[in-house]
Amino acid sequence: MQDDTFHVYDTTLRDGSQREGLSLSVHDKLAIARHLDELGVGFIEGGWPGANPKDSEFFRRAQTELDLKHAKLAAFGSTRKPGGSTKDDLAHLRDSGASVATLVAKSDVRHVERALRTTREENLAMVRDSVSHLRAEGMRVFLDAEHFFDGYDADAGYALEVLRVAAEAGADVLVLCDTNGGMLPSRLQDIVGEVVGAGLRVGIHAHNDAACAVANSLAAIEVGATHVQGTANGYGERCGNADLFSVVAALETKAGRPVLPAGKLASLARIAHAVAEVANIPLDPHTSWVGASAFAHKAGLHVSAIKADPDLYQHADPAVVGNDMRLLMSELAGRATVELKGKALGLDVDAATAGEVLQRVKDLESVGYSFEAADASFELLLREALGARPRYFELESWRVIVEHRDGKVVSEATVKLSANDARIVATGEGNGPVNALDNALRHALLELFPALAAFDLVDYKVRIVSGAHGTDAVTRVLVDTTDGTTEWSTVGVHENVIEASWQALEEAYTAGLLKHGQ
Repeated sequence: MQDDTFHVYDTTLRDGSQREGLSLSVHDKLAIARHLDELGVGFIEGGWPGANPKDSEFFRRAQTELDLKHAKLAAFGSTRKPGGSTKDDLAHLRDSGASVATLVAKSDVRHVERALRTTREENLAMVRDSVSHLRAEGMRVFLDAEHFFDGYDADAGYALEVLRVAAEAGADVLVLCDTNGGMLPSRLQDIVGEVVGAGLRVGIHAHNDAACAVANSLAAIEVGATHVQGTANGYGERCGNADLFSVVAALETKAGRPVLPAGKLASLARIAHAVAEVANIPLDPHTSWVGASAFAHKAGLHVSAIKADPDLYQHADPAVVGNDMRLLMSELAGRATVELKGKALGLDVDAATAGEVLQRVKDLESVGYSFEAADASFELLLREALGARPRYFELESWRVIVEHRDGKVVSEATVKLSANDARIVATGEGNGPVNALDNALRHALLELFPALAAFDLVDYKVRIVSGAHGTDAVTRVLVDTTDGTTEWSTVGVHENVIEASWQALEEAYTAGLLKHGQ
């Protein structure tokens, strides 16, 4: 792992898993731990051994199944109970197999007296006894001072005394927790600065209830915090925790602090998506740094400036975090967008053609098309303007029959088309009219174009075009297709939803065959 001057501490497997709707199996937790270790975080908090069978099993399996290259495993727990025994109350931490224990302690006197229902003196003894015991057992100890900032405002003297007792007992880092997530950066920074000024090594653990968790974490580090806790993609209870990925990206690119091993920041976007996949929570495309839209540009004025210099409308180079710049095609775009997208496709687009294509896009979007979500359809439109659109087949007709028979709904489609100078008639059945059309088209062309065997329709969206009404309204269909390696999107618009679907399917097949060099 890295040197000990600054800690990147991930608590996804414990704090992050408290997010509503997120439930991680032991297998999931092990997989996420491997991803975090690959990123190069310094510490991974595995959970609270003894609190539930899942966390206990995780620590048991981690000893043989986790080969961590960068991170140290930390076990979370609380100080001994009021009047309790350190030997008995902390056995689960000693036996976890982790080299680091993170102890949560009350630092707000109101919580001591009302939640723990004990005295100030006993709470201090609980902190002292627990830290000393685990240090004597050979474990490194971090203290999470729960509700520290609220406690500091209520009784600063007592909150600081909790920290001093922990430090004297051997705690390496004193983590100041904004447990309720209500602090603003200016006040939080003042308090952290005062604690650092008292000669204590400080960490920060921020929640996002006031939408300031990342800002609070960075503010604390600016005034001397040398340990930051957060979760992957900001997972956590209520509004979440500080997004550790955003924190480390900002530290490395904005503050010039290399807090990850050299070269690891470039894997940030990939790791963020990998963790989201394991968690089964689609990553919000608008997530800072790592989202698909984080460096996406739509307005023509912006793209025109980007053509001259990408830095004019981007706060950072997306490649630094493993992301990409994207130019979105829409009625808001300008000619520069068309020219740059053409260049990315290897097409030479002159200014006149770019203007024609842009006008065509505006005309089509005015009747319901949406090209920002259908890059493959835009590519075909652009190639058509350049006289380079491939025509693998020509439609003569299609027919779809939907029949309710014997309590079941059966769909059957027939397509008649020409390809390679031959007339082809093919029929397909499916669980709906679009699926039947897809199967019929596949049957018609598979022998001529074997690459179609790998094509799979993975998403199909239908919506009523804005301003239209009723069952006879204009519909827009978006189709996402994959060949197992790449994915592309196409669009169709028509008053008839099956015709709109056909348009999107036809372009999906054409774009896919083009990608495969047919």
